[in-house]
Amino acid sequence: MDGEDLSGYSWVKHSVNKAYKLKPVSSAAPAPDSFMGRLAVALAVPPASTATVHSPRYFSRCRGLVRGAMPLVAPACPSSRPPSAAASPRQMTTTTRLEGRSLLVGGRELLAQSPPEVTLRTGVDDAAPGAAFLGATAAAPSSRHVFSLGTISKGWRWLSLFRFKIWWMAPKMGPDAAGVPAETQMLLLETRNGAEDAVYALVLPVLDGDFRASLQGAPGDELQFCFESGDPDVQTMEAVDAVFVNSGDNPFKLIKESIKLLSKIKGTFRHIESKEIPAYLDWFGWCTWDAFYRAVSPAGIEEGLQSLREGGAPPKFLIIDDGWQEIVNEFKEVDDAPIEQTMFAERLVHQKENDKFRGEACKNFGDLVKKIKEKHGVKYVYAWHALLGYWGGVHATSDAMKKYNPKLVYPVQSPGNVANLRDVAIDSLQKFGVGIIDPEKIYEFYNDQHSYLSSVGVNGVKVDVQNVLETIGQGFGGRVALTRKYQQALEDSIVQNFKGNDIICCMCHNSDNIYSAMKSAVARASEDFMPREPTLQTLHIANVAFNSLLLGEIFIPDWDMFHSKHESAEFHGAARALSGGGVYVSDKPGVHNFSVLKKLVLPDGSILRARHAGRPTCDSLFDDPVMDGKSLLKIWNVNNLSAVIGVFNCQGAGNWTWPVNDIPHVPTTVNITGHFSPSDVESLEEIAGDDWNGETAVYAFHSCNLSRLQKNQSLEVSLCTMACEIYTISPIKVFGEAVRVAPLGLLNMFNSGGALDSIASSVDSSYTVIQIKCRGPGRFGVYSSASPAICRVDAHEVEFSYSDDGLLAFDLPDGPSLSHLRNIEILYRMS
Repeated sequence: MDGEDLSGYSWVKHSVNKAYKLKPVSSAAPAPDSFMGRLAVALAVPPASTATVHSPRYFSRCRGLVRGAMPLVAPACPSSRPPSAAASPRQMTTTTRLEGRSLLVGGRELLAQSPPEVTLRTGVDDAAPGAAFLGATAAAPSSRHVFSLGTISKGWRWLSLFRFKIWWMAPKMGPDAAGVPAETQMLLLETRNGAEDAVYALVLPVLDGDFRASLQGAPGDELQFCFESGDPDVQTMEAVDAVFVNSGDNPFKLIKESIKLLSKIKGTFRHIESKEIPAYLDWFGWCTWDAFYRAVSPAGIEEGLQSLREGGAPPKFLIIDDGWQEIVNEFKEVDDAPIEQTMFAERLVHQKENDKFRGEACKNFGDLVKKIKEKHGVKYVYAWHALLGYWGGVHATSDAMKKYNPKLVYPVQSPGNVANLRDVAIDSLQKFGVGIIDPEKIYEFYNDQHSYLSSVGVNGVKVDVQNVLETIGQGFGGRVALTRKYQQALEDSIVQNFKGNDIICCMCHNSDNIYSAMKSAVARASEDFMPREPTLQTLHIANVAFNSLLLGEIFIPDWDMFHSKHESAEFHGAARALSGGGVYVSDKPGVHNFSVLKKLVLPDGSILRARHAGRPTCDSLFDDPVMDGKSLLKIWNVNNLSAVIGVFNCQGAGNWTWPVNDIPHVPTTVNITGHFSPSDVESLEEIAGDDWNGETAVYAFHSCNLSRLQKNQSLEVSLCTMACEIYTISPIKVFGEAVRVAPLGLLNMFNSGGALDSIASSVDSSYTVIQIKCRGPGRFGVYSSASPAICRVDAHEVEFSYSDDGLLAFDLPDGPSLSHLRNIEILYRMS
């Protein structure tokens, strides 16, 4: 905080912040050749460099934590309790603490052999006694440190979410610290005493001032954290709040509560529950990317919209992806052909549409957008652009760009960027450079871009290539400072120019972006759907589900577009129905499978979106659903009145794309048998209510089987490679004297229960009447313990079928307004 006015701040003693060292403090002077001796010399002698040295410290304004002054060595065991007050057993098992060289969480040793330079700051929140921050000190200042945390103790297994390439995260599972991949951004660990007694530890490397942390394994079974600023002139000697640690007995609650707590402490991002959710998410969409790539045109857009609309799946949401902007490729060979790999270095010339969108058939972008909405009934039109304007940024000498003070810079990739898979796009930018807007002008740039798009009827934007900022922080205060500057300007421009929080963030899976998202509410959950890569289809589903564990607490995860006419269409479609995010395709015009689409989209273009982010069930978290040859992937979600579990066989069809294997994968068919249970669904009791006895009705979408299960009972499921089954799970409730009912929803839709809105009942001397509000049209189903006397839809009696397994079904016809709820009445005569 050099140069800052510190008035108005009050110092907080170490005993309040509870900063622990693994090694007790000695009053004797340290030996000159010891770690502390070298540290004392480093502190006594100012560095010769003119670099900014950040010395993390802490003091408080009210309860907010602000970077201030903190000694490098804290008292060995400070405590706010009187010396005579012993910790209770409850406190001992829920707090995170250091004992000797061991880090204990939830009463169990998580890390052993931690070096003496590791620090622990506890007491970060009274409501979360297990929450703490790990840090470390170094002998000299640097812009990049790698600190050891010790070894992961025996008995733990872990799930890592790591960046396998600069843009995207993916999961990896393992038992040993050495296997934790570089660029790990979430580490969830589990240990058990017996079958039921589980403890979960969450380790999140976060942002600490102008520095960003990540985890990695090392030889010798060592767990390390990397701490870097991305600018050689932004240096520090210590990390204080670099790695967040928390523990609990429920992994989903642990992650959610930890992200909420981090948001409160850091103040740089918000939990998804505090954000405005874009309205487009509840409508079916179409994206131009895989349909045309950069050859998108007005005629192609209209053709695609019309073919989907005529087939009964009308898009109400459209993304005009890459291909509409005016760009230039400055890198030409003698024959005027672009030099290889320079497409990613192409740069934006101005902020309006290119010549394809100006002519007789389409006068301009505004003319096209108006036609799209009026003729084809589209409600929301989004336009694509990169964070820096285009892949290669902006054309620095363009007349339209000069006012933003652009300059050409060359990205520098950190060791973490190249530790897993290199990426051709960033390698190209590193070679040819990127035109970056002056950070002081970036809001003006975004505001000009977005105000123009808004003026021609565009409703929002998809903003791509976001992680590029981490490679160009030098000279701008580092990667974290630059990211926050751009993100704030971007979000402020969205608020200024669009009616809703209308932005989709893409290629944004670094923690710099994730923990700087104050308003952005939607983010792509994985690398692109790639229709031409058959071995990537199953791992796409596993990838998005696991990434949603972290992303789903800060964003609505976007599981990307897919093709409805593709060998994996049913597989992808079922997964999108459980995702809790948008549902959109990128079909070529006229190339559609409406059988798949009509399981996702109602005739009015709306979708049945589940309430949360789809995530793997608890018993799936630490098993590899792609390559272990035995595990099924189970994804859960909830609706208003019911839950849903999708079971997917992702084995055999492909391998994870890291590490790189020179031998191509040969797809095989693997038949796997597993089990699922209503208890796999988190928070099922919240849906059921207090008077529920634990019994459920379970309906299988593909087999059309209806079963009754107690919450802890299970069913066997067998699937071949790239096959799936979707189970609607509805709590059975008792109405009247003895009628047991569980609404299932629209049986012809993947997420049947997503159509249900509410259920109520009335009882008189003659009838027990069940009243259900449900969207339609479609085949409505409900579990019923008895055959009713009458069924009505919108006050009209309808024919129904009733089977021995308790399935009551009838049709919900088209209504006068497809968006209205149907009023269903089921009448049972009193005995």
